[in-house]
Formats: sequence, structure tokens, C-alpha cells
Amino acid sequence: MNCLAGLKPATLREEDAWETLVENVRYAAEQLAREGLTLCLEAINSRVDMPGFVLDTSGKVMSLIESVDADNVRLQYDVYHMQIMEGDLIRSLECLMPWIGHIQFADNPGRQEPGTGEINFLNVFSAIDALGYAGWVSAEYRPSGLTEQTLAWFQEQR
Repeated sequence: MNCLAGLKPATLREEDAWETLVENVRYAAEQLAREGLTLCLEAINSRVDMPGFVLDTSGKVMSLIESVDADNVRLQYDVYHMQIMEGDLIRSLECLMPWIGHIQFADNPGRQEPGTGEINFLNVFSAIDALGYAGWVSAEYRPSGLTEQTLAWFQEQR
């Protein structure tokens, strides 16, 4: 299950917002653990798409994971958001792989299909494979045309 932290209300102190987020994620993790489910926390970039988003870097997500300290809480790694906020995708994947529960992707800029922007997806996908990631990898992009036409990248990556 994907958990989005959202925006902090302007009137709420940073410390109070963080404590509430930790408590809420801990509670959700406990409830999901009873059902054998994993809770994935996603960082959303605050530079382009969501100014003020509470979890906007992998470092903040990792701090939350550490604070919650539950076996079923993982990082949802979004290649698009991480490229905007941090870059250095392959090294980032190498460092974070033990905590990644799901990977999704889109190209940057524009959040469109692979091949429309700056990300070298052949290298990124090869790194994901080389690191032994066995989970799902999903496309989450805005097609630049008809969906069927924007799937050509898939054949190129095989």
C-alpha cells in the first residue's frame, strides 16, 4: 500500500507534524502487518510537482522508516521524483535497495514515458536488475500521445 504524507498545514509546527506523521504511519503499519501487507512511503518532489510536500527526499523517508521501526514499512522509489530532487539514480538505488518495497518511473522533465527526457532508462533498469530487485516496477507517466504509441520504449528496453 502506498502512503503519501501530504502537505503540512502552515499553522502546524514542524515537530508536531513529524510526531503526528510517525504516530500515524506506525499505526497504519501495525494494522497492515495483521493482514501481511507492506506500507510503502513515497517521496514526492517539492521543486516541480508538490511544493511543501512533507516527504520530498529519500533521506526524509528513511528517517521516517527508522522512526517507525516496523518490518513492513518500505520506501516506494519513484525514479521521476528522485531524479528531480537528488539525481545520481543508480548510486541512490544501490544505497536504498534494502529498503525499497516498490519502484515506479517516468521520464524527466514532463513525467512522460521513457525516452522523452533526460533519464537513461536502459542503465537504470539494468542497475535494478543487477541489484537483484525482485519486486514490481511500474510505469506511472503521462503519455505524450496515445497510450499504445507511447509503449515503444518497452520493446527498446528488453
